Amino acid sequence: MTQQITVLGATGSIGQQALDVVARHPDRYRIFALTAATRWQRLAEQCLASGARYAAMTDPAAAELLRNHLQAAGSDTEVLAGEEALMALAAHEQADTVVAAIVGAAGVRPTLAAVEKGKRVLLANKEALVVTGSLFMDAVKRHGATLLPLDSEHNAIFQCLPEGGVDGGVERLLLTASGGPFRTFTSQQLAQVTPAMAVKHPNWDMGPKISVDSATLMNKGLEFIEACWLFDVAPEQIEVVVHPQSVVHSMVAYRDGSVLAQMGTPDMRTPIACGLSWPERVESGAQRLDFTRLAGLDFEAPDTARFPCLSLARAAMESGGTATAVLNAANEEAVAAFLAGKLDFMGIPAVVEQALERQAAPVCGDVDAVMEIDRQARGLAGRLIEERGC
Repeated sequence: MTQQITVLGATGSIGQQALDVVARHPDRYRIFALTAATRWQRLAEQCLASGARYAAMTDPAAAELLRNHLQAAGSDTEVLAGEEALMALAAHEQADTVVAAIVGAAGVRPTLAAVEKGKRVLLANKEALVVTGSLFMDAVKRHGATLLPLDSEHNAIFQCLPEGGVDGGVERLLLTASGGPFRTFTSQQLAQVTPAMAVKHPNWDMGPKISVDSATLMNKGLEFIEACWLFDVAPEQIEVVVHPQSVVHSMVAYRDGSVLAQMGTPDMRTPIACGLSWPERVESGAQRLDFTRLAGLDFEAPDTARFPCLSLARAAMESGGTATAVLNAANEEAVAAFLAGKLDFMGIPAVVEQALERQAAPVCGDVDAVMEIDRQARGLAGRLIEERGC
């Protein structure tokens, strides 16, 4: 039976690579709906290539441009607009699988909408868990949704764990990090980093926001928080290891001394294909790993003095409440300011740290309350950015 696929965040890096994998298997998958924020030209190309039944854009003006373009091209794709439209498509009864690939907290509500309808959710939007934590995981259990991780590290751990997940035999989870493009930079060099430098990741093909997060190690911090919730483990059971080659995507260490690792070339189509087809396996299009050409595999501890975002994320997770929502909101605002030339590179962790110190982070019992904390933290971060200048 052909799976009907909805891709939330279709024009981003993960969304585009998911569509590439889907297109390789027309007998197994069909695109039901695609969503994006403002990039209507790219979404138009994707709708015409995939024959999507629906498309939705967060921005109404962009949706109108998309609608006019598709009508002129003779497309039958129905175009919707607004966040409510994204949520409706994520929850649509005809969608079997939802690829949650929206970057940032903007993906929280659409992803939850899919979960609440018991969908098979392929999670690339780590912020859904970082922001809502137990509320998200409780919804997965309550509505019988199937949650499969698409981040390469979490997908690797998923593949290395026993069928029942973390059990008594697991000692710790090891998240690998490339270290980003500035792994060997001095503190003085980090102070001179520009947006153009930060978006050039040495191994992975990612969008600008995630590339900057990788450069600050905040991406690994967010993945650390996500792993705690996904695999129901305490923070002390997770270790981050810098692995510059990005060949070992993550590992699981067992109490008998065994360590299982998932390996492959750094290509997001591998975990995407795994999520789409699990428990089967399908061709992803990724280049095969050639062990004879590997110069070596290096591992080292992260330097949290030069890259404090990782420590900030761990501390936020350990403090509980909605601290991780504050962390994420402040980071999103700081990264946006950095990319816009309004904040220096090392201002990113500084703004996040100050936001965590100043913003209350109570326990919240529903998503609306959590998103209000998110809103408040963004306002605080904006004021902190203005105070720092550029």
